[in-house]
Amino acid sequence: MASSALISDTQQWKDLKAHVEDINKTHLRDLLSDDKRCQSMLVEFDDILLDYSRQQATPETIQKLFELAEAASLKEKIIRMYSGEHINSTENRSVLHVALRASRDAVIQSDGQNVVPEVWKVLDKIQEFSEQIRNGSWVGATGKALKDVVAIGIGGSFLGPLFVHTALQTDPEAVESARGRQLRFLANVDPIDVARNITGLNPETTLVVVVSKTFTTAETMLNARTLREWISSALGPSAVAKHMVAVSTNLTLVEKFGIDPKNAFAFWDWVGGRYSVCSAVGILPLSLQYGFSVIEKFLRGASSIDQHFYSQPFESNIPVLLGLLSIWNVTFLGYPARAILPYSQALEKFAPHIQQVSMESNGKGVSIDGVPLPFEAGEIDFGEPGTNGQHSFYQLIHQGRVIPCDFIGVVKSQQPVFLKGEVVSNHDELMSNYFAQSDALAYGKVHLSLHYSSKLYFR
Repeated sequence: MASSALISDTQQWKDLKAHVEDINKTHLRDLLSDDKRCQSMLVEFDDILLDYSRQQATPETIQKLFELAEAASLKEKIIRMYSGEHINSTENRSVLHVALRASRDAVIQSDGQNVVPEVWKVLDKIQEFSEQIRNGSWVGATGKALKDVVAIGIGGSFLGPLFVHTALQTDPEAVESARGRQLRFLANVDPIDVARNITGLNPETTLVVVVSKTFTTAETMLNARTLREWISSALGPSAVAKHMVAVSTNLTLVEKFGIDPKNAFAFWDWVGGRYSVCSAVGILPLSLQYGFSVIEKFLRGASSIDQHFYSQPFESNIPVLLGLLSIWNVTFLGYPARAILPYSQALEKFAPHIQQVSMESNGKGVSIDGVPLPFEAGEIDFGEPGTNGQHSFYQLIHQGRVIPCDFIGVVKSQQPVFLKGEVVSNHDELMSNYFAQSDALAYGKVHLSLHYSSKLYFR
């Protein structure tokens, strides 16, 4: 039977509701004049600096949010997740995307079994296969090396891998590793997306990766059949086995489709689709493009923040702080949206990825027990890289409506440019906008009485 108890019934929740009135009396400009407050709202980990001093909050607010997290048993829930308990009560499953990037010697259990060895078995298979493709020991049906990859998937099988691919395209090490190769992602069932993805490609040098856990996802399988026909028409039906591989758990349907089951890469039901970028869903196509050694660094970075999230006290825990501040903004202050503003073109696909990770997870009107919520939960995420967004929707944020903003800056550009005769470098010009926009939103002008919130990330 569903429990009627909700977090909004607790005294900690009521204390925060009462606290809103105090916050609304103070302009963010005045909060920022308190140096001690601002210093207390800086957290650093692994070259990531979080500055949340421009949030419409005081140290008292943060303490009350910590008390709310304690009332919600957040720490216990984190431990339960990492312990492999079936916290996905709807499907009665573990939620263990953290196991996908755990070190080889880690122990993370699901249903009494350590899943890490199975994860690394797949990673080792990906490394071996991607090296065979990249060094030319695995060739296509006509004996030509496979230089181009089209990954077919949708949702989490598309947005996460596309985000990472876009971020790596201008990284110097990744650029060198990917020289002479192409990676494209086909998601939309619209035939225009198919046309765009195969334009300029030669079936003789193309490998297709079909990503579908059940091998029944309608859009993905129609696109897979379309590219199977593209390959078969050019090279004959037998070429499919050399030019198509799968990321799936349904080996029967994989084989029926015409793909050798030996060329299927597994993942597990404890991997939610939106969190699957660190599984074969993302690691296979990314390793084919950049080499496994480059992508392994990405996995180590994800593992690092996993350990931070698990072990750090809430006061210095970046994911926890960001989550609590989102609850404060959406549920208590009543700001339904968040703008994600990366001042790095390499992160242009970050907002769409976060839209799915956040909004598909938190877009619920009921509690985990199915009880209707008497408050708003989840935020509307949107965004665009700076400075592009400044010439698009910033005016509404500056003068029209209060929208909390996450500004993300990068200390060193992937592709620095220094022009003779210019006062500053291109990247310094970019970062001048980063700081100027966040300050303009925070401080405003004297004749305006609006409050603005922003979180700054600096790496």
